[in-house]
Amino acid sequence: MGLQLGVPDSIVQAIRLPEERMMQGLLEELAITLYAQGLLSFGKARELAGMGKYEFGRLVGERGIPRHYGREELKDDLVYARSE
Repeated sequence: MGLQLGVPDSIVQAIRLPEERMMQGLLEELAITLYAQGLLSFGKARELAGMGKYEFGRLVGERGIPRHYGREELKDDLVYARSE
């Protein structure tokens, strides 16, 4: 199941993003906001943004958003570290 959001044309026109970057830019903004508010985990937020772990982490850092680091992230990092 997916969710579609309706954004009025007047709002779309007011957003200062190139048309070809609009969808990705809005998904990134939604993902970063939901992550910052603790409504999405890092992994799910980066999935929504369509970004890799490093790329989304960089975006979080650039925005000055504190990283939420819990058991799930630790588990992912340990799996990654052991795979090399």
